[in-house]
Amino acid sequence: MTSRNKSYQQPDQPVPATTMTWNMYGAGLESIGKDNQPESFPVLAPSDDQLLIRVDAVGLCFSDVKLINQGAKHPKLYNRDLQKEPTRLGHEATITIMKVGKNLQGQFSSGERYAVQPDIYQNGKSTAYGYTIPGGLTQFHLIGPEMLHTDAGACLLKVSDELAFGESALLEPWGCVWASYTQRRRLEPLPGGVMWIVGQPGDLREYQFSAGLESPETVILTHVPDSLRTLVEQQASKVLIRNDISFERLPAAVDELTGGAGFDDIVVLSPCSAQALSSIAKYVARRGTLNMVGDQPVDGLVDADVGRLHYDYVAFIGNSGSDIASSYGEARNRCDLREGGLAVFVGAGGPMGQMHVQRAIELKGGPREVIVTDINDQRLAEIETRFASLTEANNCKLFTYNPTASDISLPEFVRTKSQNQGADDVVVCVPNAGIMAEAATFMKDDGMLVLFAGVPNGTLAPLDFSSVYLSNAQYTGTSGLTIEDQTVVMNNALSGNIAPAVCVAAIGGMNVAKEGIQAMIDARYPGKILIFPQLEELPLLGLDELAIKLPEVAKALGKGNTWNFAAEQALFEFYNKGVA
Repeated sequence: MTSRNKSYQQPDQPVPATTMTWNMYGAGLESIGKDNQPESFPVLAPSDDQLLIRVDAVGLCFSDVKLINQGAKHPKLYNRDLQKEPTRLGHEATITIMKVGKNLQGQFSSGERYAVQPDIYQNGKSTAYGYTIPGGLTQFHLIGPEMLHTDAGACLLKVSDELAFGESALLEPWGCVWASYTQRRRLEPLPGGVMWIVGQPGDLREYQFSAGLESPETVILTHVPDSLRTLVEQQASKVLIRNDISFERLPAAVDELTGGAGFDDIVVLSPCSAQALSSIAKYVARRGTLNMVGDQPVDGLVDADVGRLHYDYVAFIGNSGSDIASSYGEARNRCDLREGGLAVFVGAGGPMGQMHVQRAIELKGGPREVIVTDINDQRLAEIETRFASLTEANNCKLFTYNPTASDISLPEFVRTKSQNQGADDVVVCVPNAGIMAEAATFMKDDGMLVLFAGVPNGTLAPLDFSSVYLSNAQYTGTSGLTIEDQTVVMNNALSGNIAPAVCVAAIGGMNVAKEGIQAMIDARYPGKILIFPQLEELPLLGLDELAIKLPEVAKALGKGNTWNFAAEQALFEFYNKGVA
């Protein structure tokens, strides 16, 4: 990595008496700020258990639109009165510590830089920075136990000075993308859980269960072969024979046997009915497994809850042999893109979708061909330009497709590019069940479908479950991230494996943060918008405007007109000279 002048990052200026802030007082964009302007508030000294922080960069995120639309009705605000207790957007933030409270001395020091991990749980209750906790669209603010004493510890990741402010802020969305390819599903029987094994009357197959039967506290058997019943009774702690559980009585049985939570693990032997699997799949517990073991396909597509795939991490697994245990484990159930394969990213023209595409292109041992779809030709053209140098450097081919401007359908397009083989991986960045269902139709029998965009729990889509146990197809989804995910991204950035800021399409200062939010909603720029709160007068500028408006900054851009450390350094030097 080339040497970087980090002087502009240091907290060498005195803390001002006031801070400019975009508070949110209710639903609607008009409720952000006062009279369409940021407000000025006093900068307070930290208490013994608080830190005074400077906000250095904030990425604007489309997920904030739900908060803007719902206001106090948003789930993470718990119907609080925003007029009396406003919140503030800005969960993709990087900060510098300015002052440390008495009780935090030794844990934190002035000048240390951190990226915020906004997905917070305290005593099991979900909160979030930029939602429940006012976020980063301010210049200075206090943080305390609400962020430093969470169920996972402090929700701050110390970042290297080798990362620019913008790169550090983008560790959050990048962490969400990276988390999509890590194993969030539980893939072994739950210790102490409740397992239900359901068979078919008259099934004469001989089954084994080579590992895992010792884990559940209770195993419930319904219409299983006698040989398997004997095996389970020999190895399991507690066994219940319940041949009275019919599909009509299944809801009552779930209430009786699991308290309504659902079975932690379900095993279906010799599945044959799609309708039966649709019913059974509803009663998999959060982070539960549905293990299908059979050698014949079912009679149709299964109505699967794609919302729960994304938010509840349910796992649909299986195998075509006789050993039930063969379905489990990470070795059998992959979660990352296939080496040398064809990956399709559906609806990936937005900033987060572009991050998925960039990761695929730069991934060591990743796909060799990538298809990106979007309904916006400008975004697709920008992707081709921005990623041209990356695809060349990584020996990867990039294709783009707009379904509204093509004579052939997306499945036909994929079949053409794959010589009728189908895609190895399909990543859906659009919260639409119909698109999710279509996406599953053009992947290989042993392909992987990743649902990055979430739809509400209870949203059903027809999926081919036969391919899960006959060919080891994978259906996955993830929501949120952890500090560990951000750390992986940071380490990859420092190693030169990924350039986090390539997705940036526009920049702006504190005074235009609200304009930036509107521009994000309007899809005005084909990529991420970065706000630098310390640069009050920086106008909202697309990177393509810099050559005219800020030529010294434009000269420092990377290949393909991309944002980088050098451009950010030139930007701050320009404004610190007072010539803006």
